[in-house]
Amino acid sequence: MNKDTLRASTNLLAVIATIIVNGLATALPLNGQTTGEISDRFQVLFVPAGYVFSIWGLIYLGLVAFGIYQLLPSQRQNPRLQGVGYLFAFSSLANTVWLFLWHYEFFALTLVAMLALLLLLIAIYLRLGIGHLPVSTREKWFVQVPFSIYLGWITVATIANVTSLLDYINWNGWGLSPEIWTVIMLLAGVIIAAAMRITRNEVAFLLVIIWAYIGIFIKNSGNPLVAVMALIATVLVLLVFLVRPTTFKKFPLSGVNE
Repeated sequence: MNKDTLRASTNLLAVIATIIVNGLATALPLNGQTTGEISDRFQVLFVPAGYVFSIWGLIYLGLVAFGIYQLLPSQRQNPRLQGVGYLFAFSSLANTVWLFLWHYEFFALTLVAMLALLLLLIAIYLRLGIGHLPVSTREKWFVQVPFSIYLGWITVATIANVTSLLDYINWNGWGLSPEIWTVIMLLAGVIIAAAMRITRNEVAFLLVIIWAYIGIFIKNSGNPLVAVMALIATVLVLLVFLVRPTTFKKFPLSGVNE
């Protein structure tokens, strides 16, 4: 087995292992409690309604597609996929470690694992040249779109993880109310979404943010300030999504390997 086949095989196995662990975390469940049950114990506002977490099904479907695609003989020497190397396997490990830390209530360490996952996904995103390099239609749908969705969701999840940890340690918010901090984080998400749209002509990433913000609006319908600001933030991201960046340049697909 050559090094490219080993790398691709390892990444596919990492996808499968991560899905199995995530399934067992709910089916068993780990430490006698589900991921959602633990999350519900924290009094945080930057958490969407439960149905929003169904996005994990789409994420894992995309990652399986990536795992199979990068193992195809025609793609094993794809320079962009070679550039990803074992970063994806490490990101899958971070995902799995986070689950165990969360279920066994090592909440401070969950943030370390989540930040590791976020940084690894950013590194993968940059190495794939998403939004900057010309790729085939198949590579766009089997590689770029799955990682855009994954990075978008982990961006939201990282903010939620931070808020949960701060609630756990009873942080006083420097005198600001939880509602004000939630508004600040919502606006931060809008800025990140705008940056991704302008610099990378992102679509999937922004759709994930919109999906999450609608869920935050629904979950906080009884909190007027958060609900209104979540709705406003959703509209702002939608407007950014609808405006095509003038700096974006289309690349021809001629000559790109299918």
